[in-house]
Parts: sequence; structure tokens; C-alpha cells
Amino acid sequence: MRNYELVLVLKPELTDEAQEGFLQKVARWVTEKGGSVSQTDKWGRRKLAYPLKQFKEGIYALTRFSAEPPLVREVEKSLRLSEEVMRHLVVKVE
Repeated sequence: MRNYELVLVLKPELTDEAQEGFLQKVARWVTEKGGSVSQTDKWGRRKLAYPLKQFKEGIYALTRFSAEPPLVREVEKSLRLSEEVMRHLVVKVE
């Protein structure tokens, strides 16, 4: 298994409960397919460098996890289809 970091920019209109629920959903996507989540950090609301989908702010979160490469592709597909996510980035940690 390889180590990855996932950075999410969520819509600023989400409540704290909705943010927490979505981050738990992402963790479930990873763990149900055999991966493991080691850490999830909420960075909070930040001003964006440029507007995304008419929003000037976003809620940032970082998730560190271990998984096989095919699982990462599945998680990215789910994130692209998710309405709560404005942007995401998954990078492999050496």
C-alpha cells in the first residue's frame, strides 16, 4: 500500500455537521475498500485566490491515507461526482 494526501476545498455554505459528515464519508470510501485513514485535519474557511463556482471562500481539509492505486482512482471519481467538493488534489507521499 502507498501513502497519499488528499486536500479538499469544500463549499463554504456547508454547516459544521455537513463538513464532518462528508469527511467521514470520504474515510468510509477508503476503509471499505481496504485502505486506512491515518489523519484528517480541518484547516477551516480560507479566502480563495480566485472565485470558484461563484464562491470567494472555501473550507479546506486534509486527509492522509494508505491505499492501493486502483482505490485512489475510485475515490477521485467519487469526489468529482460529489456536490460538496469544489476542488480536490490527491498526491502520493514518498
